[in-house]
Amino acid sequence: MASLRDIQSKIKSTKKTSQITKAMEMVSAAKLNRADTNAKQFVPYMEKMQEVVGSIAKGVNSRHPMLVTRPVKKTGYIVITSDRGLAGAFNSSVLRSVTNAIKERHQSNDEFAIVVIGRIGRDYFKRLGYPIVEEVLGVPDQPSFEDIQKFANRTIQMYEDGIFDELNLFYNHFISKISQEVTEKKLLPLTDIDTGKATTNYEFEPDEDEILKVLLPQYAESLIYGALLDSKASEHASRMTAMKNATDNANEVIHKYTLHFNRARQAAITQEITEIVGGAAALG
Repeated sequence: MASLRDIQSKIKSTKKTSQITKAMEMVSAAKLNRADTNAKQFVPYMEKMQEVVGSIAKGVNSRHPMLVTRPVKKTGYIVITSDRGLAGAFNSSVLRSVTNAIKERHQSNDEFAIVVIGRIGRDYFKRLGYPIVEEVLGVPDQPSFEDIQKFANRTIQMYEDGIFDELNLFYNHFISKISQEVTEKKLLPLTDIDTGKATTNYEFEPDEDEILKVLLPQYAESLIYGALLDSKASEHASRMTAMKNATDNANEVIHKYTLHFNRARQAAITQEITEIVGGAAALG
């Protein structure tokens, strides 16, 4: 049986751990509130952007490369992860989904390439030996569009240059504080734009094709940014839940060690009383 000093040391160290995890839970909760607000505020912009793009795409027969389906020789995967761990299944779930999809769809590494956001994902794919053609690390907890614009622009340009024939996006979709869902979205080509939401008639100058050349890349970049905001909210929610579970587990361990300590101390006191009584009886 461990000594009283050993048990006290374990109780003390576990209490310090619970204080740290509790603080991390509170920090993640504050970050989650901001991230959720950012994601919700971006929705009206995306809906209006989709309406305008859908209205143009519906009315013209454009040959813009972002709207045209071509034979798929190489697939690109944008994968959004975090730079830090301690977030429960946030990273492992999306990485597992991407890995399973790649194994099911491709026979060799020449058929796909990875575009990754986050250090966890970058390190994971490097260990697997998967081809990474673009990466971005150190994205802020509350990212602005400028933080991701250059990365998104380079990725879209790779598609337009023919490096990819299709581009899929994997990320964690935020549902609630305790629920996040891995989501796969076909980013390019833009073949599933909803053209039925357009309720306004637009007049275009100079013409629709020229506007599409500018608007379609911005729309695709916005889809990436919207997924990033969604993923950040999921990350903070997952980390908050993980730290709450860690704090609860630490409190249970503290309770268990406290019971052991009290029993050990009671046994020690009983032993001392027995020895005193025995010594007194021997003297008598």
